[in-house]
Amino acid sequence: MPRQDIRNIAIVAHVDHGKTSLVDQLLRQSGSLERGEEDGELIMDSDPLERERGITILAKNCAIDYTDPHGHRFHINIVDTPGHADFSGEVERVLKMADGVLLLVDASDGVMPQTRYVLSKALEVGLEPIVVINKMDRPSARPKEVIEQVFNLLVDLGAEEHAMDFPTIFTSAKEGWACEDPANLPAAGAGDIHPLFEAIIRHVPAPQFDASAPLQALVTSLDYNDYVGRIGIGRVFAGTLRRAEAVTVINRAGEHFDRRIAQVLRFEGLGRREVDAIEAGDLFAVVGLEHVDIGDTLADPDNPQPLATLSVDEPTLHMMFRANDGPFAGKDGQFVTSRHLRDRLLKELQSNVALRVEDRGDEFLVSGRGLLHLGILLENMRREGHELTIGKPEVILREQDGETLEPIERLVVDVAAEHLGAVMQMLGARRAEMLNMETRGSRTLAEFSIPARGLIGLRSRLLTATQGEAILHHRFWRYEAHRGLIGGRTTGVMVATGSGPVTAYAMGKLADRGVMFVRPGEEVYEGQIVGECNKDRDISVNVVRTKKLSNIHASTKEATVTLKATRAMMLEGALEYIESDELVELTPTAVRLRKRWLKENERKRNARRES
Repeated sequence: MPRQDIRNIAIVAHVDHGKTSLVDQLLRQSGSLERGEEDGELIMDSDPLERERGITILAKNCAIDYTDPHGHRFHINIVDTPGHADFSGEVERVLKMADGVLLLVDASDGVMPQTRYVLSKALEVGLEPIVVINKMDRPSARPKEVIEQVFNLLVDLGAEEHAMDFPTIFTSAKEGWACEDPANLPAAGAGDIHPLFEAIIRHVPAPQFDASAPLQALVTSLDYNDYVGRIGIGRVFAGTLRRAEAVTVINRAGEHFDRRIAQVLRFEGLGRREVDAIEAGDLFAVVGLEHVDIGDTLADPDNPQPLATLSVDEPTLHMMFRANDGPFAGKDGQFVTSRHLRDRLLKELQSNVALRVEDRGDEFLVSGRGLLHLGILLENMRREGHELTIGKPEVILREQDGETLEPIERLVVDVAAEHLGAVMQMLGARRAEMLNMETRGSRTLAEFSIPARGLIGLRSRLLTATQGEAILHHRFWRYEAHRGLIGGRTTGVMVATGSGPVTAYAMGKLADRGVMFVRPGEEVYEGQIVGECNKDRDISVNVVRTKKLSNIHASTKEATVTLKATRAMMLEGALEYIESDELVELTPTAVRLRKRWLKENERKRNARRES
């Protein structure tokens, strides 16, 4: 029988279409926030990196208690999901917790690459969408065309016929209103979000409940608390999950372990409240299961029946991690050994289902869904006090029937029409093939298929070629035959020949040789990459050179030396920049580029060996 008092929904969309802002409004206008929680924006993006970058990285749960106009009370569990393709592992597993999805689409941008991906995943697990056309307050809103795009997308994805008769709600998360008629939008400062609540109650199926069935609950996410340890989060699919009750934990390998639950928590607002039991159809958090993992089933010990385990798309990119062995190792970080690195990666594997780690002794081959996915892990590690070096990102190739296959991505570039030629020339050199082109006013939306390796280093170069105006999104598409060689970096680098503080005198002498990555006074070491050379080969430079003192008055003594601006290398930019014989050195306070072999004679010896 259905539980009419509960609704479980996930919110899915392309990045920056307003998911988290909409959840903010749902929480505020339902009265589910306690005093102090309603301050600020993007309440659900609680991670510091999420707030800095303005993106959702981790899927999160909240719950809303809503009373409809007839006095009926509903408990609505909401899962806010990431929009970036690199975090789609988060999307895949949390959709198991929902009975319906809110598909959020920007009223101006329309259907974008990640819209297709998240909708396909929702349809795979049998969820039907409520389409929410957001940002209706924008002057460029075009709801009619966007609805047609969504319909065509559902057709392309092979959705059931009844799914294509989708309900549509028009919203402005920024202004806090929703309505069912795009011709009758609320005036500025008027309206509320309640029509969206009503659509959720009407169109999201109520979960099924059988009190006599044996317990079956699936763990889809993990949390950690310093006081109680690991917390398993998921959904009860059958039976009742009770506090202090013995359960059988069935892991993804099919192994059975008998455990006892210490606490059962239910989601309320942004927090959780301890309860005695959670019945089928509701979401839960459990404390006391020390080794619980994502994909585990919590089952009745007398009748342990596993649920279908979670399947996640395979990684497409890998890079080598190893402990920092440079001259400055141990100066900044707290965790500097291979053992520290191994422990941290094993901890990450417990909650990051899209990650793979291969232990190779002193090195670790870490595979993920993309550069942003692995970049976020590295950024978190450096903030925790880790020091490490990272090799060049490389795509994961497959062999099938004697043929080499490589991951192909669908790339959408939104660019001003005058820059389209430069974009096509750059993408052509990276083995991209055009799939579609659409003109929207003064801008052009072009869709390409491109090898995943062609995306490495693309963003920064594309922004330079388009004067910072290009907007690009990509997602994994499929594996195809290898498309041939792609040229690497066209310029060489300047490599330091000595150690010590950089001098302004030395930088002035090198100003015409290229662009520097270091500033006067910064400590460098032999083998560190200190700049980009304007030639197509590497050169060795002395950036710690000092001016010789003499008693002879030079004619240029009083001349003012103006140094060129240096290029600051951020983490993801550095990972995109390096070649196979180079490494990125990462510490809590610095991102440095270096040669794998620090001494020049070692580099020459290795080059001869490879040739």
